[in-house]
Amino acid sequence: MSTAPDAYAADDAWLRELSLGEVVRVRAWGPLTEWRHVTASGLEVELCVGSTAWAQPDPVDAGTRRVVTDGARPLYDPAGLLEALIRACG
Repeated sequence: MSTAPDAYAADDAWLRELSLGEVVRVRAWGPLTEWRHVTASGLEVELCVGSTAWAQPDPVDAGTRRVVTDGARPLYDPAGLLEALIRACG
């Protein structure tokens, strides 16, 4: 989650720095943008960036609940926004 999610879409240098392999899909999912990578071993890694408003736990729409319960794992959540969303979906 970001207070400036458009900055991530405008400059993809941050993706190259992660060295996750080939980007096989970039897709908008409502308020989130997904970057799907395939690593050299074949592992698929999905990174999503969106506004902090997406993580509001009240109410949780069906699509958000599905994403979260399918195994969302926050990499960095200093304010605990995603932690609260995961609890609300549990």
